Amino acid sequence: MHKIRSTFTISDFIIDELNSVSEELNEKKSHIVEKALSMYFDALDEKLSDKRLRNLEDKEERLIPADEVFKELGL
Repeated sequence: MHKIRSTFTISDFIIDELNSVSEELNEKKSHIVEKALSMYFDALDEKLSDKRLRNLEDKEERLIPADEVFKELGL
């Protein structure tokens, strides 16, 4: 996996907590942040899935059959 350096602003409380956990677990802060974000994105995926299902049930969205998609794409 390719790693990309990024800069962002975060509250001092979170940084203090990150530093503490990093030191106690003897893990790199970047590794902890990456794992935390991955778990958060998993939770968001579930939340988005639930929202999409509700939208289908409420008829705010509709499913498009695969054959329609393939036909539109010329497949």
